[in-house]
Amino acid sequence: MSTVDIELRDVRKVYFKDRLQIPVLDGLSLKIDAGDFVALMGPSGSGKSTLLHLIGGLDSPTGGSVRVGEAHLENMSERELTSWRSRHVGFIFQMYHLVPVLTAAQNVELPLLLFKMASKDRKERVRTALEVVGLGDRMDHRPNQLSGGQEQRVAIARAIVTDPDVILADEPTGDLDAKTSEEILELLNLLNSDFGKTILMVTHDPKAALHAHRRLHLEKGVLERDELNAERRAAAAAR
Repeated sequence: MSTVDIELRDVRKVYFKDRLQIPVLDGLSLKIDAGDFVALMGPSGSGKSTLLHLIGGLDSPTGGSVRVGEAHLENMSERELTSWRSRHVGFIFQMYHLVPVLTAAQNVELPLLLFKMASKDRKERVRTALEVVGLGDRMDHRPNQLSGGQEQRVAIARAIVTDPDVILADEPTGDLDAKTSEEILELLNLLNSDFGKTILMVTHDPKAALHAHRRLHLEKGVLERDELNAERRAAAAAR
């Protein structure tokens, strides 16, 4: 079970285009408990993906603080953030970003190449990650030999192979049909309930958001609503 919680205090994010200031997040404060599953919702341009990138250390706040576990991200250098991300955060995107010429196993192995680790240990981790997502029999297949749902499963295996504390998913089912989307969401539920991963998922889909324990609605960079899904939270606790 992840012991890493997340806290944002009075976070502002402004982008600059020439002399024009474009505010994206406006004084956002938020706390997410370790082991929670949170859906981030809101219209395009509301700041959902920006919030995800700040929590993942891919971007820095203009003001305020972002704490993930013991790490205060706003005080860290780019080198420190890169090292921290590689150990603590797994990213899943709508587009799978798999390397076409590599097999599923080789794609999943990529994040492990940043660590000093014996080849045997890397291969064992890769095998475990692919088995968790149900693709232990597809290790040697390249992306063009896999369905869209299978490609996303490979991307999820790549995200979890380093055993991160936090998984950040940006529209992970946005390019999938309804049946495959449900399978991917059930996999995220499994990672949350059985493996204790803290998950933040950006989604436009209300049905996808029902899989989360909590739904946060952003509007023009402000947290408009914070809703608990008591039924889903209780079901996860009962597993």
